[in-house]
Amino acid sequence: MSIDELNIEGLTALDRDDPGPVVMVNLLRFNERSADGDGTGWDAYLRYSAQKVALIKEHGGMLLWNGNAKGIALGRSEHAPWDYVSLVYYPTVAGFIAMMRSPEYLSQCEPHRRNACADHLIICTREAFSKFHIPVK
Repeated sequence: MSIDELNIEGLTALDRDDPGPVVMVNLLRFNERSADGDGTGWDAYLRYSAQKVALIKEHGGMLLWNGNAKGIALGRSEHAPWDYVSLVYYPTVAGFIAMMRSPEYLSQCEPHRRNACADHLIICTREAFSKFHIPVK
């Protein structure tokens, strides 16, 4: 999974048809060893995170929650279980796209993400209900 798989067309249409905040649900499965040989996949993810959090903030976003995936509670998965889940708020889809396509992300973050992850799925969500509603600025 490379940055080339970013669904620009679908995300842009979503923002055009229904503008507003989104939460990106990240499902990650780590390599046992970092693809560049520098530690584990988790080590590479920590390098990725150290760079990415500042970029998220620069694009108006915020990290809401991170956690270890402990197992599937309902349903079947044809793939190995996910290792980690991260929820990231962005005020607009455009902010997310701008962050993902920024020169800083592509040069500083993306190499660590590729080294860290055996698989990485990002699901774009819009709030339907939340006890923790984040007001639109």
